[in-house]
Amino acid sequence: DKSAIELGLKIAQAICLTRDAVNEPPNELVPETLAQIARGLAKKNNLGIKVLDKKGIAAAGMKLHYAVGQGSANEPRFVHLSYVPKKAKKKIVFVGKGLTFDSGGLCIKPAPGMGEMKSDMGGAGAVLGLMAAVAALKPQVEVHGIIGAAENMPDGAAYRPGDIFGSLEGKSVEIVNTDAEGRLVLADALTYASRLSPDLLIDAATLTGACIVALGKTCSAFYTAEDKVAREMEAAAKDAGEQFWRMPLIEDLKDQLKSDVADLKHVGDRWGGSISAALFLREFVGKEIDWVHCDIAGPVLYDAAKGAYPKGATGHPVLTFLKVVEHAAR
Repeated sequence: DKSAIELGLKIAQAICLTRDAVNEPPNELVPETLAQIARGLAKKNNLGIKVLDKKGIAAAGMKLHYAVGQGSANEPRFVHLSYVPKKAKKKIVFVGKGLTFDSGGLCIKPAPGMGEMKSDMGGAGAVLGLMAAVAALKPQVEVHGIIGAAENMPDGAAYRPGDIFGSLEGKSVEIVNTDAEGRLVLADALTYASRLSPDLLIDAATLTGACIVALGKTCSAFYTAEDKVAREMEAAAKDAGEQFWRMPLIEDLKDQLKSDVADLKHVGDRWGGSISAALFLREFVGKEIDWVHCDIAGPVLYDAAKGAYPKGATGHPVLTFLKVVEHAAR
């Protein structure tokens, strides 16, 4: 009983790590700060870590990630944390969107609500909390946590609508709206993650307002083409007590991403915006890999306490992701 309580406290502390990161003001939590948190986490828990700075991101060929961060004085970072036990049963890779602040770039957001964009790194925060929880749990599952961190700002060096960039995967992308920056950072991160040949790849991102319109602020959407994987996600969320709802990957919407001047546009029509965003991300995932995209835009930040969630950052979806790992270990 004592060891179970100690483990529970460590997992609670991991969730608080996520909450604290999301709650930090954007002048304090910049991409390098996320990298520093990851370094401290790795040192404390004997995790592997790799961090790329702006030059390293460019040298690695992550042109989309670089483009998003090029307009900010706070340079982008790419973080790869790893937990590798000797007798791992499976390999699971988690990818988190880490936009420490999203002004919208040159397609600047309206002032009301912009302050909440400090939570646009909620996916990255969840990955950090998950890796802390995994280090405490010590499952026989190899777990990797990948974070694409950047700040999206309107500067003379900022990327523009009409620009075309290559990507780590090799596909060229036409920029339509600089406020749809998260999927660009995730695209390169998903390609990197795919090259680790995981049994399961899960990304988490505060990606679209369309998701909040569809499901409200207490439920996250998830997308996957595999029914078996969907059942596993639903079981994990149920055990964790967090709300997730499976959304469809409607192939008809893929036509919205066709470009006359590049392999892809990164934004489709307004209608079905969360779905077309997921279809864009799918273009950067290895074809033989089981993949889940989680659009967590609603539940990462609450304006009032509700149930187990406090006002402010909630720590969603750390527990669901930890349950995915636990189920894999069994």
